[in-house]
Amino acid sequence: MLVNAPRRLSLVLSDLTKRQPPGTSSDSFSINFQLRSQRKLLNLSPPPPAKMLVADPSFLLLLLFSLLTPPSVHSTPPPPSPPYLSPAIFAADYDDMVGNFRIFVYDARRTYKFKSEAESLFLASLLGSPFVTEKPSEAHLFFVPFDGDLSERSVARVVRDLRADLPYWNRTLGADHFYASCDGIGSGSDRNLVELKKNSVQMSCFPASDGGFVPHKDLALPPAGIIPAGEGEPRASPSNGPAEHLAYARLGAIKDPGLAHGLTGDPDFLIEPEPSDRETVARRLATSEFCLFDYGGDVSGIGDAMRFGCVPVVITDRPIQDLPLIDVLRWQEMAVFVGSGGGAEGVKRTLRGLTRERVERMRGSCVAASRHLAWNQSPQPLDAFHMVVYQLWLRRHTIRYAQREWT
Repeated sequence: MLVNAPRRLSLVLSDLTKRQPPGTSSDSFSINFQLRSQRKLLNLSPPPPAKMLVADPSFLLLLLFSLLTPPSVHSTPPPPSPPYLSPAIFAADYDDMVGNFRIFVYDARRTYKFKSEAESLFLASLLGSPFVTEKPSEAHLFFVPFDGDLSERSVARVVRDLRADLPYWNRTLGADHFYASCDGIGSGSDRNLVELKKNSVQMSCFPASDGGFVPHKDLALPPAGIIPAGEGEPRASPSNGPAEHLAYARLGAIKDPGLAHGLTGDPDFLIEPEPSDRETVARRLATSEFCLFDYGGDVSGIGDAMRFGCVPVVITDRPIQDLPLIDVLRWQEMAVFVGSGGGAEGVKRTLRGLTRERVERMRGSCVAASRHLAWNQSPQPLDAFHMVVYQLWLRRHTIRYAQREWT
């Protein structure tokens, strides 16, 4: 009777698999996968020796029970939580943006010289995208491009010409317009400059200049890194093994000489004394748990760091309101913010005080969010270009400000 027991067990497993209801959960799917895998092993295994065929039926029941028991939820670490402030809202709103958002670009055929690579990449990507319309009546927003080294008087002249030649600026006093400026617009008294700064959306470089950023309407462009997106693909998941360095800082990332000197003598910290090539930077990013950035210093590598699972540590003496994609991403889950007043010892104390669980969770969130900070020569879904456009989409609902008399 027991000679055919393996075959009967295979039939039992087959019957259980066939009875699995449609639309099962992920746990049920995992069970089904195990059942199929074990059934295959049982069917393909060579016949056991005759002396092994006489087995206790309880053994078969125990084997069946083990096959039906799902794996422990603690066998692998849980995946990182979505890096978005509102994942469900973001997914639906992003799809809506892709299908409907339209932007009109003034003087689109001109060539412009910007101060940052991110600004240039944005305009090139925008002009080649389906978001651009040649019909102003279809546009949600209007882009006003101008050279990065243009004087404020010349910028005022650009706005004045728009006001005089076309009706779109006057409808909202510029509230449905946006522009790119690393330095920001000063607080001059010219009417055109006042309306541009007060009403229009400014795309700033990160970090923005002091006084040149209005948090409730402006946005910061993700900086273009030194490692092109194709050369530094995000890792599937950060390594759980020990890193070579607790923290790493590229040359120029820390602007405070005293802070850099205080960290250089610690073997857990790698502070670059001289520039490194891309390959060396990529290797150091991948083998460090944290990457240091002094707010106001060179932060161009923050996206590169996140792609390699290196958690950004932003050292600052004030609250930061111009983080890239700040109204989309959960930066507190992906970065550490340290006050500059504590010096080198404050940085060390903060980083060494973080639990291993939190560090690994933050590294996973960095990798998950890094695609949104990566610029591509040919824009890809959800990359930096599309995320900047999404932030503009969020600002498409304009408010008309009361007009005033100008002398």
